[in-house]
Amino acid sequence: MLELRNPHSVIAVLQNRPSDVIRLELVGDGGGAAWRQARELAEQLGISIGHRDRSSQLTDRRQGSIGCVHARAPIDLNELIEKTDESGLWLALDSVQDPQNVGAIFRVAAFFGVRGVLMGRDRTAPITSTVYDVASGGVEEVPFSFETNLYRALDRVRDAGIWVLGSSEHAKRDIYSVPLDRAWMLVVGNEERGIRPRIRQICDDLARVTPSGKGATHSLNVANATAVLLGALSRPLSS
Repeated sequence: MLELRNPHSVIAVLQNRPSDVIRLELVGDGGGAAWRQARELAEQLGISIGHRDRSSQLTDRRQGSIGCVHARAPIDLNELIEKTDESGLWLALDSVQDPQNVGAIFRVAAFFGVRGVLMGRDRTAPITSTVYDVASGGVEEVPFSFETNLYRALDRVRDAGIWVLGSSEHAKRDIYSVPLDRAWMLVVGNEERGIRPRIRQICDDLARVTPSGKGATHSLNVANATAVLLGALSRPLSS
C-alpha cells in the first residue's frame, strides 16, 4: 500500500483506478481545493473516508491528509511497445536512482505524451509514494515496464522498429538535429555517471543538450535534461 500526500496524485488514481483506492484520511476538510475535489470523488465512488487528528501536525511535519492506494502494476515490455508508428516516443531510464528524479521524469513524460517508460529492475529507483507524489498524476498517465536486463530489452525495442537514442553531454549531435521522421526511445542515465557504456553501445545514436549560457553551469539535472530532450523530440516535424 502507498500513502500519497499530493492530492493531485490521489485524484489521478481516483479517476483512473478507483478500485485501487483503499481510503482517504483527511485532516479537517482535507487542506485545500484539490483535497476537497479528492474527497468529493471518493464520496461519489463510495470509498472510505477517515479523519486524522489535526494536533498530530505539531509533532510530525509530514502528517497531513493522505490517500491510501495500491500501486499501479507494470506491464510487459511487448505491451509497452506494441503500438509502434512513425511518430511514437518512448523513454528508458538507466540507473536513475533518486525517486524525486524518477517522479519528475514521469511528470514531464506525461506532459509530452510519452507512450511508455522502460526501466531496469535492479538499477532504477522503485515506484514509491515519493515518485507518485512528485509525478503529480504522471504515473497514472504513462505505462511502465521493468526489465531485469536493460540491454536485452533495448535490443527488443529496436527489433520492434523503434530507434534508440542515448543522451550524453559528450555526444557530437545536438538534440535539435535528431531526425523526427521515426519512432524514438530516449535513454537517460544515472544522476552522476549518465548511461552505462554497454547501454551506449546499443543506441542507434547519441544526442546532447547544448548549453547556450556563458556562465559556469554547463549541465542539467537528469529530470531537467529529460524535459528538454523530450520537448525537442516532440516538436512538430516541420520545425
